[in-house]
Amino acid sequence: MILQGKRCIIHGAAGAIGSAAARAFAREGAQLFLAGRTQEKLDVLAQELRANGATVHAARVDALDEHEVRQHAHTVAELAGGIDVMLNAVGFAHVQGVPFMELSYDEFQAPVRAYTRTMFLTAQAAARYMAAQKSGVILSLSTPGARLSGTGFLGNGTSSAAVEAMSRLLAGELGRQGIRVICIRSDAIPEAVPISHARAAFEGMAGKMGISVDDFLQARADGATLLGRLPTLAQIGAFAAFAASDGAGAMTGAIANLTCGSLPD
Repeated sequence: MILQGKRCIIHGAAGAIGSAAARAFAREGAQLFLAGRTQEKLDVLAQELRANGATVHAARVDALDEHEVRQHAHTVAELAGGIDVMLNAVGFAHVQGVPFMELSYDEFQAPVRAYTRTMFLTAQAAARYMAAQKSGVILSLSTPGARLSGTGFLGNGTSSAAVEAMSRLLAGELGRQGIRVICIRSDAIPEAVPISHARAAFEGMAGKMGISVDDFLQARADGATLLGRLPTLAQIGAFAAFAASDGAGAMTGAIANLTCGSLPD
């Protein structure tokens, strides 16, 4: 098990990607500290993972609240003796599909402000304890919008680009303290869309084309990816577990491309 004994915080753990990562981490032997804004959803996931033999703690944490994030990291470090991995899988509802000339500044800025704030707060809180032990891994999430041009996703694309830039820069800031930083860039995940914060955006884009969301995603898989398919939650979770493991010890400052080739590097 590649994460045996690793002490792992997952912010946004009850979401689609967060829960997929939690299941993958648990299978690989991690000690899990699930964090999110909805205690009931966290408890359901924690119960599932414990039933399969994992060591799991769950706590309500607002990943935009500096005090709550820092206090949670302190509690984890006190209980577990340190922090080895922090994954920020937090998602925020945001506007997509609105042309620039119709987009308000607040609509544009909302995801940029939210994603950069949570990335900063959660990374800094965990890094304080990782630096003390001279080891650790910080994982973040992005989208192809960081590298694409087009209409209707200005806030999404800018926030994704910002998270990727923060990840690269943090790798430089923290590398000599033994901390690796990796950003995972995934394309749309069909099984996650119904419960994702971007659900309304997908519905809006599909509606403008006069097709269902499923048909919209299939068209994207067929027309925009090299593999003719989109990624799965299991694939994202499995890669996150690998990136957090010692087997990926030579990787940092990287933007991991899990887009099935919709955005070839």
